Amino acid sequence: MSLPGTFFMRWRVRLGYPLAVVVLWFSRPAPRSILLGGLVGVLGLGLRSYAAGYLRKQEVLTVSGPYAYTRNPLYLGSATMALGAAIAMLSWISASLLVLHFAVFYFTVMRREEKELQVRHGAAFQEYARAVPLFLPCLRPSKWPAGSSGAFSFAQYKKNHEWHAALGFLLLLGVLVSIWYFRRAPTR
Repeated sequence: MSLPGTFFMRWRVRLGYPLAVVVLWFSRPAPRSILLGGLVGVLGLGLRSYAAGYLRKQEVLTVSGPYAYTRNPLYLGSATMALGAAIAMLSWISASLLVLHFAVFYFTVMRREEKELQVRHGAAFQEYARAVPLFLPCLRPSKWPAGSSGAFSFAQYKKNHEWHAALGFLLLLGVLVSIWYFRRAPTR
């Protein structure tokens, strides 16, 4: 049986590529917007990296590190990166398309993943979901029994291939610098 949201799980990244072309087309980057957007995006990358070092996909219910503040720190990091990209692009059209994509796809994906975690972890996940918000983080970490805690692992970060997000964001910034450079160049 297929869970609702399968389309969104499969297509969120695939549809991101044509979306990137469209938002870049409408972008109007400037040095200051690229710098500011890059700094915001680096915060999102940092959160994603931190979360990836804790996440043991399909193995255990991760409730420590950033997962003690929000059930979806990877997606919160992605949203922060998208905000950074929108700032760097300096375009309301680009920003609106990014927000729409994130809102439609990632909200559905988060809900689908919750159903999978409920099936896999049962009462433990229910308790976790009651204590920790879905997306926006709480100010204090939730406390869990000692046996369920974990520590950041750089090996786990690498296993989760999180460096791909960093590479992609750097590539985006490079493209925005190129767009700015070629659009400001005088025509002959």
